[in-house]
Amino acid sequence: GGKLPFDDASVGAVLSVIKKVESFGDKLVAEISRVLKAGGIVLVQSFTPSADQKPNNYIERQLLMGGFVEVQASATNSQDSVQSVTIKAKKPSWIMGSSFPLKKAVKALPKIEIDDDDELIDEDSLLTEEDLKKPQLPVVGDCEVGATKKACKNCSCGRAEAEQKVEKLGLTAEQIDNPVSACGSCGLGDAFRCSTCPYRGLAPFKLGEKVTLSDNFLSADI
Repeated sequence: GGKLPFDDASVGAVLSVIKKVESFGDKLVAEISRVLKAGGIVLVQSFTPSADQKPNNYIERQLLMGGFVEVQASATNSQDSVQSVTIKAKKPSWIMGSSFPLKKAVKALPKIEIDDDDELIDEDSLLTEEDLKKPQLPVVGDCEVGATKKACKNCSCGRAEAEQKVEKLGLTAEQIDNPVSACGSCGLGDAFRCSTCPYRGLAPFKLGEKVTLSDNFLSADI
């Protein structure tokens, strides 16, 4: 269980014969690793009952935990219900804790050669006559002319109809576009409006938002 009488990395192989599996502990494994050269071999021979495989698994696990590689059990001899198993392992050629840079493959980008003598395509030649036509802006109707913005005679934008609805209500454009309420109930509907409310007959709306009049507002009442 003490220190082996050998210098560090001084031997190429070590043979360890054990009777009790428990004696093959971490300290012994570390000592074997210390005296072995890089790539050295260790052979561990144990004697256990024929039906018991656990000791062999314990030794293999100890070697792996100790940094050994290529751990494997070799020939087994059985005699009088006792088996002799030799487990072989190798000390790695690299030093534990060492590091080295990995070479990363660099893919070269394809080279593109440009010949100055090649004929270039004129961008303007790709345009058709239809593309070169000046876009026609929509004609502004008379409804948008002037500060009052009154509907023109042949109004087709809907302003004339909107003016008729406002005229029927007896409200101003400001009362339609930005409704306000002194009592706060004008937008809730007729059930909450007073008898003099200018919005009587209209559907509920939100104060401060334009009042929306239905399309059939100008239809005759039945």
